[in-house]
Amino acid sequence: MANTSPSVRLNNGVQIPQVGFGTYQIPPEETRETVLTALEVGYRHIDTAQMYGNEREVGEAVRESGLDRDEVFVTSKLNNGAHARDAALRAFDGTLEALGFERIDLFLIHWPLPTVGDFTETWGAMEEIYRSGRSRAVGVSNFQPPHLRRLLESSDLVPAVNQVEVHPYLVQNEVRAYDAEHGIATEPWSPIAQGLVLDDPVIVAIADRLGRTPAQVVLRWHVQRGDIVIPKSVRRARMQENLDLFSFELPAADMAAVAALDQGRRTGPDPDTFDWTG
Repeated sequence: MANTSPSVRLNNGVQIPQVGFGTYQIPPEETRETVLTALEVGYRHIDTAQMYGNEREVGEAVRESGLDRDEVFVTSKLNNGAHARDAALRAFDGTLEALGFERIDLFLIHWPLPTVGDFTETWGAMEEIYRSGRSRAVGVSNFQPPHLRRLLESSDLVPAVNQVEVHPYLVQNEVRAYDAEHGIATEPWSPIAQGLVLDDPVIVAIADRLGRTPAQVVLRWHVQRGDIVIPKSVRRARMQENLDLFSFELPAADMAAVAALDQGRRTGPDPDTFDWTG
């Protein structure tokens, strides 16, 4: 089945499928089969991380899918305990070894950890990785505007992507505006707030009127905002639903109604205070 997601052009010209498949909290022993199913359904963008412990199985699934390597966009992220330059470079080597790839499509700093160390040193390692050609693009995850401002003051290389928590209860207008101003693509994680928004009466009403699921309404809201989105499901039918976002459109009034649900409510840690280094 061909990929049904259009692509977004990153600031270095690399094309990334706008709808990808997330692998957070998928156990390693289930990852290979789950990712194979996602690729069969039509996903061509797989998101993993060193922290998830399932890079090896993602790589196995890509190889066993029968697809050419350049048909599948793969992202991984640097673990929090590897922010020093040499540690970051070694960790990246470990990612390539685990995936079984000669290069990756996108590599991100997973968390800024501003209370722990200097993420500009980490970004220096990311620059080295990018210039080596072993990652087609590099970026960050969970970076707030002050973090990004400091990064840009210390480097000429602008992150291609900022992967942050975004959903109708946390619309992140400030972060998205800063990203857009500097040519950084915003990529929401937890796009349906771990399911919290799916029972919201506003979203349910829109879904009923359009003949769609609440998850499709929320994911379409993300897509129409221009963001890259990486939903996760281990169920084939839900995978298919989550990819079927381009045969309908939300009217402007519905877009505004979903955005108006903002509560500033996080399902994950606050990037300004999170200091986990495991």
